[in-house]
Amino acid sequence: GLTVTLRLAGYLSNERPSALLSTRERAGRQALYARRLTRSAVRILVRVGTHNSVSLQQRNPVQRFLRRRALAFTYRWVDGIIAVSRGVAADLAAAGGLPPDRIVTLNNPTVPEDVRDRAAVPVAHPWLQPGAPPVIMALGRLARVKDYPTLLQAFARLRAAVPLRLMILGDGNQRGAILDLASHLGVAADVALPGFVANPYSYLSKATLFVLCSRREGSPNALIEALAVGTPVVATDCPSGPGEILDHGRIGRLVSVGDVEGLAAAMKATLDRPPDPRQLRDAARPFGMAAGIEAYRRVLWPEAARLAENR
Repeated sequence: GLTVTLRLAGYLSNERPSALLSTRERAGRQALYARRLTRSAVRILVRVGTHNSVSLQQRNPVQRFLRRRALAFTYRWVDGIIAVSRGVAADLAAAGGLPPDRIVTLNNPTVPEDVRDRAAVPVAHPWLQPGAPPVIMALGRLARVKDYPTLLQAFARLRAAVPLRLMILGDGNQRGAILDLASHLGVAADVALPGFVANPYSYLSKATLFVLCSRREGSPNALIEALAVGTPVVATDCPSGPGEILDHGRIGRLVSVGDVEGLAAAMKATLDRPPDPRQLRDAARPFGMAAGIEAYRRVLWPEAARLAENR
């Protein structure tokens, strides 16, 4: 902690930045210490992408008290707080004892300007070639929080009646458990785990359906990326993000967390009657890279934004 603070102090003294954005509360706290040491005028902002209440619930009472004190200190003294979704903002206000107007909600700058070019890149995987059976796709860390067992069980129910395949992109420590469950369910031959892919858009654009099955999220980029290429989506209505992104079910079906039967039914209904891809792409527009960067610029440098508006 002290080493990082001193390094930050050196950076502030040498580079004299006008604004500093931290993506972790602890790093923001260290930046506050460094600013005090150097008497810098830098604006410090913290971006919050997850639910603080979850980590608080996992601690004992003493740890919870100390953690709440740390949160209260950091968020009292930083110059700005950015949340990636309204759900994250509400959770932070409750967990940190903050007035809601102290928090600004900004969409993740997720979708690049050249998304169509990226989506058009060919993929060598035989499952994603014209004429192959439909592919249901998921994307994310192979971690417990993503709840792939529920997805696998729902997929197995559909696979018993319809020729389908399931492809999960990403790496993580649950890879073995996912493969074991697929084998146990009798669908191992129809489940593929290609690992991390540098260009997810090229894969997502060739999927028949994208499914997000998480227990919790902040603002799931993978869901936005699927919408951006016009691929139909189904998601769990977990806290938080999917409900906001999908306009509470208008853009894509939402199901309860851990509901195998409900997920299987939503997947089948979407496969049977896919929505208009144009509507899906429109839903991803607020998460465009250019618009997102401009929104962050206005929050990081509000004076410059005001001056530009008054010209």
